[in-house]
Amino acid sequence: MIESLRNVFKVKELRERVLFTLGILVIYRIGGHIPTPGVDGAALTEYFEQARGTLFGMFDLFVGGAFTKATVFALGIMPYISSSIIIQLLGPVVPYFQRLQKEGEEGRRKITQYTRYGTVLLAALQAYATALYLESLTGLGNVPVVAEPGMAFRGLVMLTLTCGTIFVMWLGEKITERGIGNGISLIIYVGIVASFPSAIIQEGQMVFQGQRNVFTEVFILALMVAIIMSIVLVTRAQRKIPVQYPKRIVGRRMMGGAQTNIPLSVNTAGVIPIIFAQSIMFFPATIAQFFPNVDWMQNIAGWFDYTSWTYSVILGLIIVFFAFFYTAIVFNPTDIADNLKKNGGFIPGVRPGKRTAEYIDRVLTRITLPGAIFFALIAVLPYWLINQFGVQFYFGGTSILIVVGVALDTLQQVESHLLMRHYDGFLKRGRIRGRSM
Repeated sequence: MIESLRNVFKVKELRERVLFTLGILVIYRIGGHIPTPGVDGAALTEYFEQARGTLFGMFDLFVGGAFTKATVFALGIMPYISSSIIIQLLGPVVPYFQRLQKEGEEGRRKITQYTRYGTVLLAALQAYATALYLESLTGLGNVPVVAEPGMAFRGLVMLTLTCGTIFVMWLGEKITERGIGNGISLIIYVGIVASFPSAIIQEGQMVFQGQRNVFTEVFILALMVAIIMSIVLVTRAQRKIPVQYPKRIVGRRMMGGAQTNIPLSVNTAGVIPIIFAQSIMFFPATIAQFFPNVDWMQNIAGWFDYTSWTYSVILGLIIVFFAFFYTAIVFNPTDIADNLKKNGGFIPGVRPGKRTAEYIDRVLTRITLPGAIFFALIAVLPYWLINQFGVQFYFGGTSILIVVGVALDTLQQVESHLLMRHYDGFLKRGRIRGRSM
């Protein structure tokens, strides 16, 4: 490992890309500590200490604590992610976006442009809602978070947070262009891992102070390692469907006859189902905070409390549903079957056309179900750790899936650069498989 790290800095281009990426990420973390004007940071911190387990707590996880501090990067890159998901979901529904997805590079350029426009619009709307939300908050002793509420404050927050999101989006694109790895994913990754050092310190303090048994802590660490290993295994798992192309005579030469495969991922939907499901589950508790005196709303919020078994069951079912729903949107077996038929390819033992589409759909359904159940269990895991062992940090679910996935993808790119220049990579027994393989 040490020798591989040395090799990274021996290659000039790779060294420049790595240093550029680290520099951009440092800028992002600095921006996450610049406060928004007009907000009492101390009162806001006091309020959010009582608002754990809500939608805002999950949102704050992705922006590295910037939301609970109301910094200029409070919205982070999430408006861009939301805009990207919306544009992607519009593909199968709106014919115009469907055509853009099939136009190659020019279509992707237009989709990127519309995604940026959507990012600005969503960021402005979310910034205005954030301003209204901040005006309604009070810390201990009924100290208002916003000393001078009104349109001037709301306009300032809209301008500050929207510009902050646009700047973060630009940073992410620059990493993708001149750095190493996917910039947007790395920004989310850094936001999540930013809370790890404080969590480790808290766990260490609990052991040294006698609040937790050493053997319990060792068991938790071993469980975490096993979970990470299982996530790596499942996220890289694929079912390869063999495809045969017939031989053809071109002039005087025999062409074709190649054998290939269609790789179907067990986790086609990625972390999107968990994000959707957790957002839905957090809504009752979040809305109930605005109506503390309404008994029936508080009772419903109790069903969705993360300490109850009903929360885990409902969360798991919603994740499984969205896994199938999102997979059906992003992966169309009919298009795959049509492309195979046009190019003369076929699956051995399966008729081309409709039968091929049905076969691919059947295989995809069978591998999606166990994958969805596995990730539902991973999503429920952090609440079980919190309830059973009193773990002071959020381990599992969306956060660990993103961290593992981004780390592997980035490591794969570094590995490719090293192997192209005849250096040993991080794995001496083969390359790390990327998501597209």
